[in-house]
Amino acid sequence: MNLPNKLTMIRIFLTLVIIAILTLPFEAAGIEMTKLFVSEAIVVDIKYIIAGVLFIVASLTDFVDGYIARKYNLVTDFGKMIDAIADKILVNSVLIILSATGFIHPIIPVIIIMRDTVVNSIKMVAGNHGNVVAASWMGKVKTVCMMTGVSLTLFYNLPFELWNLRISDFLLIIATVLSIISAVQYYNANKKYIFAETK
Repeated sequence: MNLPNKLTMIRIFLTLVIIAILTLPFEAAGIEMTKLFVSEAIVVDIKYIIAGVLFIVASLTDFVDGYIARKYNLVTDFGKMIDAIADKILVNSVLIILSATGFIHPIIPVIIIMRDTVVNSIKMVAGNHGNVVAASWMGKVKTVCMMTGVSLTLFYNLPFELWNLRISDFLLIIATVLSIISAVQYYNANKKYIFAETK
């Protein structure tokens, strides 16, 4: 359990905390969540702000653990596996919750989760043929757009919402489109393994 793997485990723990904050019925338990009145049209539930801060911290651990692992040669098979799992449960769980609460359109988590399923399957098949599928630059841009878009959504798209600029939605749409394109790229680069005969 080296430092990068510890950071990854922290990300998983933060994800569970975020899920709890966004889904537990605090009002039913008699716990009143503070609401901030930004304007007549914008009322902010403080639990989304707290979740947004934790989401940003968790997202930063994603970049930091990979940087440390590569720089100090601490890359392990367990680290690669748990890092991928941590990334998916962080982003996908928050997308599902935001969709269920009406913050984003349901098609976004549907496409993202379908894409992840397809790409992970391609990576598994390619790996069985001894080919390691590296992350594409488009996949990395997609991740940045997704993380930023989700963070802004949790912060009620502020301050851009004050000028009626839906930057959070724009970034999430861009991330969704890029996820589809990158999935096609993964497929084209590895289709020879997908249709290869098993020996």
